[in-house]
Amino acid sequence: MNDLLSDVRILAIEQYGAGPFGTMQLADLGADVIKLEDPRAGGDVSRYVPPFQEGESSLFFESFNRNKRSISLDLRNPAARPVLEDIVRNVDAVFSNLRGDQPEKLGIRFSDLRAINERVVCVSLSGFGQTGPRAAEGAYDYTVQGLAGWQSVTGDPAGPPTKSGLSLADFGGGYVAAIAILAGVVRARRDGVGADVDLSLFEVALAQLTYLSTWTASREFDPVRRADSAHQSMVPFQNFRTADGWIVIACPKESLWRRLCSAIDREDLASDARFGSFVDRNINRGALIAELTATLTTRASSDWIELLGAAGVPAAPINSVREALADPQTEARSMVVELEHPVLGTVRQLASPLRVDGVVPPAERGPLRGEHTAAVLADVCGYSAEQIDRLRAAGAFGAAGDGGPGVA
Repeated sequence: MNDLLSDVRILAIEQYGAGPFGTMQLADLGADVIKLEDPRAGGDVSRYVPPFQEGESSLFFESFNRNKRSISLDLRNPAARPVLEDIVRNVDAVFSNLRGDQPEKLGIRFSDLRAINERVVCVSLSGFGQTGPRAAEGAYDYTVQGLAGWQSVTGDPAGPPTKSGLSLADFGGGYVAAIAILAGVVRARRDGVGADVDLSLFEVALAQLTYLSTWTASREFDPVRRADSAHQSMVPFQNFRTADGWIVIACPKESLWRRLCSAIDREDLASDARFGSFVDRNINRGALIAELTATLTTRASSDWIELLGAAGVPAAPINSVREALADPQTEARSMVVELEHPVLGTVRQLASPLRVDGVVPPAERGPLRGEHTAAVLADVCGYSAEQIDRLRAAGAFGAAGDGGPGVA
């Protein structure tokens, strides 16, 4: 079921990854997420991301926009402002992921909208926030991962700085935005007043440095890239080569270290004073990894996974994406859902990771551009067909034919 947030309505002025990812978490739980798309730009740019793209539909867009409704509204057209304000009167939150200088220019801050809806929560997720020397700069996950120090600790020490294979700065920003929206709505319902929430991808990425930033700021620690994706201080906690591939082993507890030694028949390592504690193993990291690698390369990955699993040592194969999707745990938890799309046909994608009363939230395909404009204005704002026709003629939804199927 996905009715936890069925009484929450959000206007989302969003595009690409970070913002749509965040609001999709709320849509999965039943929130009415109304996605505002700019007709002058052809809507959300992610509609056009290759390789699997046809017209205004793409598998990239589908990955971030299920369970939402789309409206077309040209915020640069004066006829659109009253429409925006009427929507604001009937929503709990206005969310945007634009440059930090855009909320003021578009008049979508709490200070701009309070007179219309004193309980509305205005959440802005930008690259750098609405103040500071970078406020007017755009930012993407790739650039943020460089600026926030992530790339300096990712990749092989003999190679170049490396970004994560996933857009984790974007996704982290989306999750924080979802939390901010919910927190703001809870306070608004309790105290009767909305809020301005100013978030930035850069600060979310900085916050995710967690212990590395604390060590560095407090003790001038200098984090480094480590071979085989090894942890900064916990040993062994990294990828290991086997006879036919790679596995990852994690021993963040002394008991797990002893279990590992027993499982691979290397009790001599457990009794070696050089490896007697977390501190010792970190100091003598090179010698220990050499010993473990010499043993682990004698057998296949599947053999080690079976032995380590039986011993209760956290270990896993290094799967490809295809292998991860085919993992028995993925299937058992119904993590892949199948949706039908009028342009793309069958779309198979990952379901929400949330389980409510043991049930995976249902999923509906992402909306076509402007697909729900007329319906939203009728059921949210109470507009008549005649009012919608007049707004269409005035260009509020875009030039003739530019507003998408909902306003054609």
